[in-house]
Amino acid sequence: MMTGIQRAQHLGVIGCRVCGLVVAPAGHESDQRCPRCRSVLRSRHARSIERTWALLFASMICYLPANLLPVMEISSLGHAAHLSTVIGGVIDLWRDGSYDVALVILVTTVVIPCAKFFALFFLLMSIQFGWSWAQRTRSRLFHLLELVGYWSMLDVLVVGLLASLVKFDALGGIEPGPGIFFFGISVVLTMLAAHSFDPRLIWDSEKGGA
Repeated sequence: MMTGIQRAQHLGVIGCRVCGLVVAPAGHESDQRCPRCRSVLRSRHARSIERTWALLFASMICYLPANLLPVMEISSLGHAAHLSTVIGGVIDLWRDGSYDVALVILVTTVVIPCAKFFALFFLLMSIQFGWSWAQRTRSRLFHLLELVGYWSMLDVLVVGLLASLVKFDALGGIEPGPGIFFFGISVVLTMLAAHSFDPRLIWDSEKGGA
């Protein structure tokens, strides 16, 4: 255990994961709720690591067809309709001069999802192998992961906005493709994986680190 730091388990209390209130156990743990936010109190979430691994792998599997299948079908007057993947759409937008939209889609569909996969994989590996170093840093990484999760659907919204804007133009149109469906599933599964991960497990190693 880290010098000068005591865990809630050793003090006989439970910290609410939702609002952060520290509560003394009363009766059976499964029946106790936080007096402030009424969420169920758990000293540790059962099978948190297994659920997170399963959701993470499922999300990564869905991410492959999300990038290989077309996410939108672009049609314009005088030109045959063509299907565009995520990267293809970014290239098309860049060539058309929509640099800001292209960068937003690139960041939200490639950079952020891959960073989230790596971060969750790293956190899970650190728990599986009982790493005791950089616990504060890993805890901050998880909270950053939760913060980024709020913007996970930004790329889907951008594609929707593009489709709505183009539909006002009688000379062209954009229709969503199957890739956007798989990407939406991948995003939801990643959010569920992050939610199922119990960050308190980071502090459960016998030896602590800064």
